[in-house]
Amino acid sequence: MTSLTVNGQPVHYKMDPATPLLWALRDASNLTGTKYGCGLGQCGACTVHVDGVARRSCQLTIGALEGSFVTTIEGLSSDRSHPVQQAFAEANLPQCGYCIPGMIMAAAALLVHPPKPSDQDVDSAITNLCRCGVYPRVRGAIRRAAEVIAGGDAITAAPPPDIKPADAAAAVPALTPPSKKR
Repeated sequence: MTSLTVNGQPVHYKMDPATPLLWALRDASNLTGTKYGCGLGQCGACTVHVDGVARRSCQLTIGALEGSFVTTIEGLSSDRSHPVQQAFAEANLPQCGYCIPGMIMAAAALLVHPPKPSDQDVDSAITNLCRCGVYPRVRGAIRRAAEVIAGGDAITAAPPPDIKPADAAAAVPALTPPSKKR
């Protein structure tokens, strides 16, 4: 049995110690924000924080992480209020969205030190692949998050997590089909 702290909660995985952290998080802990991309540690879709450092979870075995502290996108902020999450939403960054959780985790780790990264720092730290090509907006969002962390104006771009789909749909007027003209 492997013991970790995941998103602040002690977890005991009754899995083979050679199991990649990615699959323990997704399959055993139902933390599906951590995505499977390439399985080779190259794309970054599976990025999480291990003891405060951004790491590719597909390349880490749970046995090697005994006693570690793991933070996933779900644990970064329970209400999506983390400055990086807000900045990504404000920049309307997600297109398909698949790579975004990993990028957010990599960016959050970057902004711990130095708090105001250069473009070169961003390019070195954010090696995540994005098929939609949102890289220029990622840089801008990271700069915006750095401003907030340094004491700038807060961002309130992401919707509150307690909106029910029915309530969101109720706000949109129903469409009526056009009348048929002969």
